[in-house]
Amino acid sequence: MNLTRIVSLVAVLAINWISQAEPIPNDYRVGGFAIGCQAYSFNRFTVFEAIEKTEQTGSKTIEFYPGQALSPERRTVKWDHNADDALIGDVQAKLKKHGIRAVNYGVVGIPKDETAARKIFDFARKMGMYGVTTESLDSLDVAEKLAKEYDLRVCIHEHAKRMKKDANGQSVEDTSYKVWNPAYVAEIVKNRDPRIGACADIGHWQTSGIRAIDGLKMLRGRVLSLHMKDRAGLGHGQHDAIFGTGQADIGGVLAELKAQGFDGNISIEYEYNWDNSVPDIAQCVGFVRGWVANNR
Repeated sequence: MNLTRIVSLVAVLAINWISQAEPIPNDYRVGGFAIGCQAYSFNRFTVFEAIEKTEQTGSKTIEFYPGQALSPERRTVKWDHNADDALIGDVQAKLKKHGIRAVNYGVVGIPKDETAARKIFDFARKMGMYGVTTESLDSLDVAEKLAKEYDLRVCIHEHAKRMKKDANGQSVEDTSYKVWNPAYVAEIVKNRDPRIGACADIGHWQTSGIRAIDGLKMLRGRVLSLHMKDRAGLGHGQHDAIFGTGQADIGGVLAELKAQGFDGNISIEYEYNWDNSVPDIAQCVGFVRGWVANNR
């Protein structure tokens, strides 16, 4: 093991002694907003490349997702909460080199089994993260217990409303999937610990026909993180767009978050122009910087 990996491993072991999650430092924020990238924006690349591209966008935070290939040299190694301390140290060293902070992890399934679920929370704490993102509603009791123990946020993600064909071949809502609706998420978290809330995916909301600001107001006080997207219109068939060029009213979204005292991470999840999205995402980051400068 070379010296760099030894230093990285010592850093990981030190983090293991931390009993509480640290807030996202101001150095990684833009005007109070911890704006950065969801690594899924770069899912055609590796974790190391996603970190490099995040730096190129001008943002300073990243949200990882499970299963991404580690690096061009180690494509067979997958990055997730099963990583050992040496591998975690490698990724932390890469993050430090590029001035990027890992703030969240998901969307990841949280098992009902506490021992298995604990692996996810151990991983998030070792990485110094703010929270984990999931849609595992059936294991919320376990997730809530661990959120309190680790002082980590559990952010419930919402994919778009699902449709299916009825007996007559007509397209109808698949009512077995309810988490798309922010009102439903607000209902299931309202009596939970405040560390249990929503990862507001405003792009999927738009696909489901929900205006971003309306969804945020439904979840007032329970928005813990965002997957931020702008799109040309509501409904299916709309691809992601540079902030300020779509109908999401990103400026209004930022104002609503500020009014709610939002303190979590905003991950730009840009699901368009996959092979060359850095310039587009950089403009999204620039929009946030410009909005902050004009609304101090």
